[in-house]
Amino acid sequence: MATDVEQACFEAGIKFGSLYHQFAGTPVSPRSTRSLERAMEEAIENQPHCASVSVTIFDDRVADAIDHENGYTELTGSLMEVEMRIEFREQVVRTRMAMEDGYPLMKLVGVE
Repeated sequence: MATDVEQACFEAGIKFGSLYHQFAGTPVSPRSTRSLERAMEEAIENQPHCASVSVTIFDDRVADAIDHENGYTELTGSLMEVEMRIEFREQVVRTRMAMEDGYPLMKLVGVE
């Protein structure tokens, strides 16, 4: 049987997998970053045990990734950072996804 902390960490992993694989490839431009951030946050916050999600899509990274005249690019982990707070029973875990050594690394930041 998993401990409450282990279950909270598992829940965080489920949310990251859902967020990343649901939204990777979504067309994004500097004009649409705020609305996409909100959509991602609200979608993941619907899931059980998710207390909060903060998605930051960097306008400058999006602009730099646009390589054609259509004015958009596809969302990838390199264009955003994500923080989540998962609550399972009395346990709270904080997680983060950010670029590390050229890779969008998802990791456990703390257990409360």
